[in-house]
Amino acid sequence: MSDYVKQDWGVDELVIRLRHLRIQSLETRQRRDKPPKLPSRKELQKILDGLGAVLFPNRLGLPDVNDEGIDYFVGHTLDTLLRELFKQIRRELIFVAVDDAYQQAVTITREFAARLPEVRILLDSDIQAAYEGDPAARSSDEVLVCYPGITATIHHRLAHILHQLGAPLVARIISEIAHSATGIDIHPGAQIGESFFIDHGTGVVIGETAVIGRHVRVYQAVTLGAKRFLKDDDGILVKGNARHPIVEDDVVIYAGATILGRITIGRGSTIGGNVWLTHSVPPGSNITQAYLRSELFHDGGGI
Repeated sequence: MSDYVKQDWGVDELVIRLRHLRIQSLETRQRRDKPPKLPSRKELQKILDGLGAVLFPNRLGLPDVNDEGIDYFVGHTLDTLLRELFKQIRRELIFVAVDDAYQQAVTITREFAARLPEVRILLDSDIQAAYEGDPAARSSDEVLVCYPGITATIHHRLAHILHQLGAPLVARIISEIAHSATGIDIHPGAQIGESFFIDHGTGVVIGETAVIGRHVRVYQAVTLGAKRFLKDDDGILVKGNARHPIVEDDVVIYAGATILGRITIGRGSTIGGNVWLTHSVPPGSNITQAYLRSELFHDGGGI
């Protein structure tokens, strides 16, 4: 016999109170009618998995498909995925009350599709950079299927295009899917050049307005963040201003380094582990904790 005795949890009253709070919240956001649906994270996850298979059908797609079948698989899968992506983009545009959301969603989806070959070229350079930059990597295939940095980069390359084309919410959801899966947080607005390699990756944070050049290598727990958050006369945060670092070509940033503000890390520089950096450094710099300590206390400065 069950030990459970039916209890009165006060559900009816909770439903009424939650409805009141929901309506109050909608009125605060000036959405008195039923709010439109947001893009679905679950559906976008499926789309991302499918796009990975389209871009790398031999490794992330169907393992036993022959050469003739690959093109069919890619074409059929891509047609299905783009129709689903269109729906998610349209949801975003309706949510933010864009006029002619249907046609704009068609345009964004079509332009996104046209740039997929560009994404594949960039990802090939990223995979090669990871293979050449990690002595533990035994093949580029291993890099593709195993490295969280490559997973995050694939997501970012796709999200960045959508962010550029006018679907920033869909792009942000994609970046957060990667963040949840890998521990790597790259805002879709960040600009990243070819041959980008995140080694290990856990805890890496790259802000919205960061600009990263070509052949840059970043290790775990690196932050490219903002030094401060500007507010307007009403005390509201200013959105969209350039507030994250510029990292030029051929830079290496070791584990735990924190680089803040709209500063420039000159080409060919090396930033040591656990360095806290808030000023620009010229090309070819080698910045370590010892260097910064010496600079801080030179001639009594900072004492």
